[in-house]
Amino acid sequence: MKEIPKTEAEWAKKLSKGQFDILRNKGTEMAFTGKYWNCKENGDYLCSGCGAKLFSSGAKFESGTGWPSFSSPANLNSVELKKDLSRGMRRTEVICKKCKGHLGHLFYDGSADSGGKRFCINSCALEFMKHSKNERKKEK
Repeated sequence: MKEIPKTEAEWAKKLSKGQFDILRNKGTEMAFTGKYWNCKENGDYLCSGCGAKLFSSGAKFESGTGWPSFSSPANLNSVELKKDLSRGMRRTEVICKKCKGHLGHLFYDGSADSGGKRFCINSCALEFMKHSKNERKKEK
């Protein structure tokens, strides 16, 4: 996947303040405030920075944490995982491989149904593309 060469000033012009804080400054939105934490529609979740397809609604599950949670990415080549020791914690950061934007974190406290993984992703880092009726029929 080819990276997007943008300066931080260019990102600041393209993104909303919330998107910039999360994607470029590794911020986190408050639990239960993001627009997708409770979304139950069929579709794909794209990076709000570059449009790369990151997650599918088929991998989304209710974790009770207040953030969109996924058992796996739509494509393993779309995300990058990095060790994160910030804020006195040991975590795994999830990054968009294409634009290098911070998406959230991977935790290993998911249910057995999710394979034990919980990709905890900020809504501001995502855009949702609803599946058409024809695509929904194909999924069933």
